[in-house]
Amino acid sequence: MTIAVVITASHLEIRMVYDLLIRNANVLDGTGAAHFRADVAIQGERICAIGDMPYATATTIINAQERYLTPGFIDVHTHDDTNVIRVPEMLPKLTQGVTTVVVGNCGISASPVTLASEVPDPMNLLGKLEDFRYPSFADYANAVDAASPSINVAALVGHTSLRSQVMDNFARPASAAEIAKMETLLRQALEEGALGLSSGLAYRNAIQAPTSEMAPLVAAVGKSGGVYTTHLRDEFAGLLGAMDEAFTTARDGQVPLVISHLKCAGAGNWGGASKALSRLEAAAQHQHAHCDCYPYTAGSSTLDLGQVTDEIEITITWSTPHPEQARRPLKEIAAEWGVSLLDAAKQLQPAGAVYHNMSEADMQQVLAHPLAMVGSDGLPNDPHPHPRLWGAFPRVLAHYSRDLKLMPLAEAVRKMTSLSAANFGLTDRGVIRIGAYADLTLFDLTTLEDTANYENPIAAAKGIEMVIVNGKIAYQHGAISDQRAGRMLRRTERISQSIPNFHPNQEQTP
Repeated sequence: MTIAVVITASHLEIRMVYDLLIRNANVLDGTGAAHFRADVAIQGERICAIGDMPYATATTIINAQERYLTPGFIDVHTHDDTNVIRVPEMLPKLTQGVTTVVVGNCGISASPVTLASEVPDPMNLLGKLEDFRYPSFADYANAVDAASPSINVAALVGHTSLRSQVMDNFARPASAAEIAKMETLLRQALEEGALGLSSGLAYRNAIQAPTSEMAPLVAAVGKSGGVYTTHLRDEFAGLLGAMDEAFTTARDGQVPLVISHLKCAGAGNWGGASKALSRLEAAAQHQHAHCDCYPYTAGSSTLDLGQVTDEIEITITWSTPHPEQARRPLKEIAAEWGVSLLDAAKQLQPAGAVYHNMSEADMQQVLAHPLAMVGSDGLPNDPHPHPRLWGAFPRVLAHYSRDLKLMPLAEAVRKMTSLSAANFGLTDRGVIRIGAYADLTLFDLTTLEDTANYENPIAAAKGIEMVIVNGKIAYQHGAISDQRAGRMLRRTERISQSIPNFHPNQEQTP
């Protein structure tokens, strides 16, 4: 008996009682490899054994019954900055299987920021005036830790947020002195653990920032070893030029680049995904470049007068002066008021909107591309949010991989785990291997379904059976546990700038 144990390498299993043991799982390890049947043991925060362990025991044993066990999903594009502190349960993300969120996208972040008066657009997506009270990144990171969120948090610093601290007028380029002040704030944040810098150059409070304003800030990120993410200056007819601007800025700054929610927006731009992806592929031959994508054909943000058109459906989600108009099409409001679409939009501001401005074919092409990660871009403070807030990740796995066979399941999981962790420097996360953090998601592929939609956008997905964060069960069978084990993930290493390993124009097979 003893000899048999040694031969099967089970000697340690017999003598050790693990904290948690998941038996009979179909393991997708996050690398894109095919699944394999295994038991997974956890001790403390980390995975300590993987394999067939019939004699192992543990304080808690879960029978996975051949359901899929994957690394916890990493939402690389969120606006959860203040919610992880105010609403640390983070149900919209936890119920999808998300174990880590990257905040601070699109140029807006909660730190390093304090505000004395009105919250600038689109920083108002993150919260109210009292939510901007973190003069340093360290203050924000400490507040996250004190809140003990259910999930992990990693953060970028927003360019528009930096502008809000040093400029009295957004409608112009920053002066040399103002750029120097922004750079000082940014450098301090990077030293305190920020992942890098984000920009939202399409928004009216950043669009006047020329490349010469961005260059020294991005260079500071490159020197520190961080990442640069950008909501492009133009996602419509000027998409390709805006992509070129981002490639040049990142390349000159020697920094890895992530293009946020790459899309071909506007009816006149539909059918352009092939050209956009070819541009991305060409850049990726020479520099570290990726994108993220959400699995829907509608975008959502504050109500932007520049996007008001009768070519697409626009639905108002909130309006400060006219809250009664929420959830109504802009066309109906304008007709009822007897004014143009633009005048109606002006009267509704400040407001939020959902824009049905993409084609399904373009979105699928971007989503399936090997350089694309999954990011929800969910807006948690919108009272009538876009359904991506609650459904993005199950929708990719169930609708696009399982049902439409847009990509293999293992590839879909890679796009929301290991690829995301690598691009944002989240060491020992996004994979199932011995020594990695035990951020794990268990789901039943046969019942998995995103239930949130435009009519009922606040709805938990079906089929997510269990979510483990840093070795603790955070969510199981539709209920949140009292173990909130998430924390702030501060960057301590340079993010790799290796040239992506992919095959341009490769065929996407189911």
